[in-house]
Amino acid sequence: MTVRVERTFEFTVSPERVWEFIADPEKRARSISVVTDFELKDESGREAIWHVHLPVPLLDTSAQVRTEEVERDPPRHVKFVGRSKVMRVTGEHEVVPTEEGCELVNTFVVDGRLPGVERFFQRNLDNELDNLEAALRADLEVEA
Repeated sequence: MTVRVERTFEFTVSPERVWEFIADPEKRARSISVVTDFELKDESGREAIWHVHLPVPLLDTSAQVRTEEVERDPPRHVKFVGRSKVMRVTGEHEVVPTEEGCELVNTFVVDGRLPGVERFFQRNLDNELDNLEAALRADLEVEA
């Protein structure tokens, strides 16, 4: 089973300000509660390793998820893919200008490779998007 969540956040700030946050792979990773550590693998920031702790049976330990940006169209779109022995995750963020500021359209797809991984994300992925929104609003210094 694949878990897919899409959520749109609305902001009354310029699209460029939202892009500054969402284009930063470390800020994206650090906003996710199960990411316990983060390493950039190259100067461009396009490749990284997320150290992820998933409290699921058979995997009550950390897993390394190698992430790579596969699409980047500043200042409007970034897509990354993360691969590990336990899961494959795809994240996509699109900044859409509006009359009042912008929207950020977020799409995440998780394919678990071990029992319990997909169930964990089915229960928690929506909360992780709440964390991403909260981190972005804190960075922008704007309220919901």
